Amino acid sequence: MARPAFRVDAVLVQAVIAGALSFAHLHDLADAAGQDGWKAWAYPISVDLLLVAAWRRLRSEGPSRLAWCWFLIALFASLGANVATAGFLDLAHPPAWLRFGIAGWPALAFLGGTLLAHSHSAEDPEPVPPTPAAPAPTPEVDQESAPDPRPERAPIAPAAEETPALAPATPAGPPVPAALVDHARKLAADHQARTGARIDTDTLRARLGVPPQLAETIAAQLA
Repeated sequence: MARPAFRVDAVLVQAVIAGALSFAHLHDLADAAGQDGWKAWAYPISVDLLLVAAWRRLRSEGPSRLAWCWFLIALFASLGANVATAGFLDLAHPPAWLRFGIAGWPALAFLGGTLLAHSHSAEDPEPVPPTPAAPAPTPEVDQESAPDPRPERAPIAPAAEETPALAPATPAGPPVPAALVDHARKLAADHQARTGARIDTDTLRARLGVPPQLAETIAAQLA
């Protein structure tokens, strides 16, 4: 089978060029603010890593105030460096507020990265689907008050041996929708991944917010 010809992605090339320019601008700004040597090269890496971490959090877990906040902070730092190095600031004599911001960035970036990486337990709980309504009971007819449409017959003598009555069938559990079972299976997998043990019926009932009998039926289907 012939291998496909190599094609250059224009979007990827544009991203590489924009990233290289932004990286150079951040380096020049840090160097002008007194951060020389390897420290000037570490600043653009820190800004870009925070920007990527916030964007990855938005893509994987959906919109959140925490991810949007740090994404905008990193984006403002990158755009600010691009504008500052375009001649709007005298980099030969940088102002005091620029030196203050460059010096305080490492602590700010460390705080943002820590919150983005270790704030999964503070997310909102998963929505629980509504419990299906129980079927309406069928009205029973009073056998004593209802007239018997059959004609009267002569009494039949009882047989010598009576056939033993069949045992009543065990009532089945309440019907469980497939969507509720799938949601319970996801909760059980998440519980086992976090704790290393299978989820018990009480924990499953508390997470789903369903009656005990329905929780036992769902637990039996997950077994």
